[in-house]
Formats: sequence, structure tokens, C-alpha cells
Amino acid sequence: MKIRSVFRRAVLLAALSSIAAWSQAQSIVMSSTTSTEQSGLFAHLLPAFKKASGIDIKVVALGTGQALDMARRGDADVVFVHDQVAEEKFVADGFGLKRQAVMYNDFVLIGPKADPAGTKGKDIVSALGKVSASNAAFVSRGDKSGTHAAELRYWKLANLDAAKGGGYRECGCGMGPALNIAASQGAYVLADRGTWLNFKNRADLAVLVEGDQRLFNQYGVMVVNPAKHAHVKQADAQKFVDWVTSPAGQAHIADYKIGGEQLFFPNAGK
Repeated sequence: MKIRSVFRRAVLLAALSSIAAWSQAQSIVMSSTTSTEQSGLFAHLLPAFKKASGIDIKVVALGTGQALDMARRGDADVVFVHDQVAEEKFVADGFGLKRQAVMYNDFVLIGPKADPAGTKGKDIVSALGKVSASNAAFVSRGDKSGTHAAELRYWKLANLDAAKGGGYRECGCGMGPALNIAASQGAYVLADRGTWLNFKNRADLAVLVEGDQRLFNQYGVMVVNPAKHAHVKQADAQKFVDWVTSPAGQAHIADYKIGGEQLFFPNAGK
């Protein structure tokens, strides 16, 4: 009986070990930007991917720069971010495999409905010039995110050093917290439209600048290069990339709406 008990225990342990190994193999880590997480997109998208593949994805939402740094360290299997210049450098440096476009939306300038700086319109560069000239309160994410990188490009186009503006403040935070600060202080802030549409604590804020082609916001996805980090789950990560850029994945992105308004527009292969 004792031998039989030992045998059963050994079989059970082997089975549990196999289940644990299978479970681990069927999950991957994705480093991504706060805009994809805080907009609610992943809560809509990832269950559909799991249903199609059986693979769980753990999302770590950071600014794009931090998300890429995480992948460089080998702490992610796939990256889903929105700073094309930084993404292309990530691939050129050998840390990522092929970069693929997934979807786009746009940035918008948010501010008090009364618009004390007089920014309302379609020209983001002119609007930032007015914010600076009036010393109006402006909240910058200041976190190396894709949104922060875009904001810095717009200040540069306006020939302005944003940090010299009397009302300029960096929060070093994600998109949601930056919007919360702007709402509490009646400040201006650059945001991605997706997070804004999902943002509940709007107070007196409104979209003031939109429609400028320079506000275009492209997202890309990349598998982390296993040549840099051998533990990367390349096959499962590639399954996600293939799915999210497929007609099925693209349709799920297009289906995500808030109040009837589409947040992201699929454009894989374009």
C-alpha cells in the first residue's frame, strides 16, 4: 500500500508539474502604453485573443519609452506602443523583430471650456504658442511616453522651450492621472483621444484642438528578439502579432466604441 501511495503521489506531482509548465507556456508578457490600457482597449481585445488562441497576456502599461526599456531588458515578449521613431530604433538596435503597424487614432489638446489662452481650432502649434504666451497651466506627462514625445515635437515646431513656460508642469505619470491633474487645476493637456473618451472625471475640460494632421497617432507592435533574450516566448508572441494584424483582430479593434464613438482605427499592412 505504501508503494502504491508513493506511486500515486509521484504521478500527481508529475501531472501538476506538467500543468504548471503548460500554463506558463500559454501566457506571455506585453509591455504597452498607458493609452491602450486606460482607454479600455485591452479589456475588449485580449479576451477575444485568448478565445482564439488559448494564450493569456499579462499587460504592463507604461509610457512608450519605459515599455521599450522593459523589453530591452528582456522583461516582455511583445511590445505594443506608439512612437514610430523609437520603435524603429528598437528594431534597428536588434531588440525587436519586424515592426508592424496595427491601428491609429489622434491626439487632442484638452483644456478648460472657457479656453483662457484662446487655443480653440485645428492648429496644435499655434495653440501651444498661445498657451506659452499666456502662461496658462499646462500638464505634461513628462514620462518618455509616446504622448510625451509627440508633445515635445509640437513645442519644438512652435520654437518654444516648454519648460520655460510659467504654467508648465511635468507629472511623470500616465495619461489618466495627467487628465485628473488637468481637471483639478483647470489646465491644458495633450491626450490621446482614446483615453479621453474613456475618461470619466472631466470636470470643466473639453477638446479644444483637433483635426491637425500632425496629431496623427500611429501604434505599432513587435515581438522581442529572442537572439537578445533566449527566454522570450517568440512563438506565442508572434501568434498575438499575427492575430491582432489579421482581419479578425483588426475587426475587434474597430468594434471597440464608447458612446457609439470608435476609439481606434485598424490599419495593419498600410
